[in-house]
Amino acid sequence: MNELLKSVPESYFASVSTLDENLEIGEKPLINMAVGIPDGPAPETVMGTVKSAADDPLNHKYPGFRGRPSFKKAIIDFYRRHYDVELKDENIAILYGTKSMLVQFPMIFIEPGEGVYLPDPGYADYGAGVDLARGIRYDLPLLAENNFLPDYESLDPDELDNARLIYLNYPSNPLGTVATKEFFEETVSRFKNTGTKIVHDFAYAAFGYGGGHPSILQSDREFSTAVEVYSFSKSYNMSGFRSGFAVGNKEMIEAINIYQDHTQTGMWGVLQEASITALNEEDDFLIRQNEIFKARKDKVIGALSEAGIPIRPIEGGIFGWIRVPEGFDGEGFVKYLLKEASILATPGIPFGTRGKAFIRISLAVDDADLDECIERLKNISHLWDE
Repeated sequence: MNELLKSVPESYFASVSTLDENLEIGEKPLINMAVGIPDGPAPETVMGTVKSAADDPLNHKYPGFRGRPSFKKAIIDFYRRHYDVELKDENIAILYGTKSMLVQFPMIFIEPGEGVYLPDPGYADYGAGVDLARGIRYDLPLLAENNFLPDYESLDPDELDNARLIYLNYPSNPLGTVATKEFFEETVSRFKNTGTKIVHDFAYAAFGYGGGHPSILQSDREFSTAVEVYSFSKSYNMSGFRSGFAVGNKEMIEAINIYQDHTQTGMWGVLQEASITALNEEDDFLIRQNEIFKARKDKVIGALSEAGIPIRPIEGGIFGWIRVPEGFDGEGFVKYLLKEASILATPGIPFGTRGKAFIRISLAVDDADLDECIERLKNISHLWDE
């Protein structure tokens, strides 16, 4: 590998994708609360489409570039139905999973030396793309006193002048916080006439516990400033399908499409047909998915708060953010949980410097494991009193 790739820090999630057999796990059966993959199956209609589409000889050939018209129509109809946003073909890029494009986008959009604002705490792998683009990572602080929304007035003017992109992610991984339509209005207004564009990672769009989440495109109806990245992985239990899309600003979308013209030969037709079925036929599945995770959220927040364990309110998404007891940092407490309670959690530090004193737990486990995890945490709740 070249020196640039060597310089990129190791991906935390790649390093823990398989459980290390040398982990010091306690006597009880391991409960994996680190995984961010919803635990249910994909919708039955989607699986029916997969089975029939796999037998279609058309899907045994190269699928064509930039996605089928029927896939784009399903996306247009979905955004019209859910967000009252009117997209055109030029506003859509089909993605082979969303993580790859969230990482790659700085590599195809910024020039070396230009800056990208990344949320802290925020998803760990955003920064790799900035490094590979030879860009500069700029800190976008998410602080409790501002409801974990960026305070743009506090940002350094010189950095703002050099910033080409700003990444946002609401509902937030790992914080579980959400953004309002008013915040998106302010954000679009703030950056509309600047050289800075916005990338909104909307992976947890389906999980809203105080009502539906706004799309940033509702505040950028001319698509002047932002793209939004939507994933099938969490919303439809389709993480293994590696399907998603980006919608919004024409210039940003065209950059994605041109890049993929050179690096892909189109998404497998079976995956496109499965995605079309999800968008067109499974609005009720999104409602049921939200209900499942809301019940889990209510259970976890209620039980841990009552036990005195400082977990943040979960307003959206599928993760809980817990401050560790005095005397620990996040990494040390993850090791303690493994050894003493056989619980695998995620330390906060991969999400940025502001995550050092936190761990992240996932709601994407079955109810029996969730109940058992709650009991094990309650049994060590005295640690937070010491």
